[in-house]
Amino acid sequence: MPLLQARGLCFDARGKRLIDRIDADFRPHRRTVIMGANGTGKSLLLRLLHGLIQPTSGQVLWRGRPLDREGRRGQAMVFQRPVMLRRSALANLRFALAVRGIGGSERKAREADALDRARLGDLANRPARVLSGGEQQRLAVARALACAPGVLFLDEPTASLDPASTHAIEQQIREAHASGVTIVLVTHDIGQARRLGDDLIFLHGGCVVETGRVSEVLDAPRSEAARAWLEGRLYLDPSSCRNVQHSRGDAS
Repeated sequence: MPLLQARGLCFDARGKRLIDRIDADFRPHRRTVIMGANGTGKSLLLRLLHGLIQPTSGQVLWRGRPLDREGRRGQAMVFQRPVMLRRSALANLRFALAVRGIGGSERKAREADALDRARLGDLANRPARVLSGGEQQRLAVARALACAPGVLFLDEPTASLDPASTHAIEQQIREAHASGVTIVLVTHDIGQARRLGDDLIFLHGGCVVETGRVSEVLDAPRSEAARAWLEGRLYLDPSSCRNVQHSRGDAS
């Protein structure tokens, strides 16, 4: 059974449909990349899957049941711009773990492990908001992973970061996946998609227009929307939303 599922997922705002009847399966221990042009609904889809906003219709299933508060405790999300509390790097970790009801020696062990994996041990007592952009994002990923999620959502976590910071965050993601965490990643970076992804969902106009293994979709896209995006062309045909292409190696 997929760990996470979207079934007929729709979201409307101000009379406009922004997410249109999305069906998607996210299998345990897989790395799913979500790609598409700006404004096509990638970040919005992540927020729906994580339960931050409620769909207009359709539903999100977690382990086969409607996503609820308990299900969300098995998830974590890292945003493009990290949200840091007005306290030290260590205290940011401590707060996240306290919210999950984790204390005592287990909390201390998780804090130390998270700081070590993020290579922030020397900055543990520095105010989080004065850290560099790359350091803040490493802390955001470490904070999410310290809560031991079953699935980690990442919304363009390396946008605008330098190569060294990008490499460090990608390494955190690899290590999380190796430990059994299911990854759902939004990115515009084709190289990053190839490095970190197993499966790819391509969105256009709030719809899924193509799915498959990352290499197959990027090397030989079947949908015109994906071909246009990879070639740097604008593609505005809304009818493609009802013609989903599945690559031969589609894992869903």
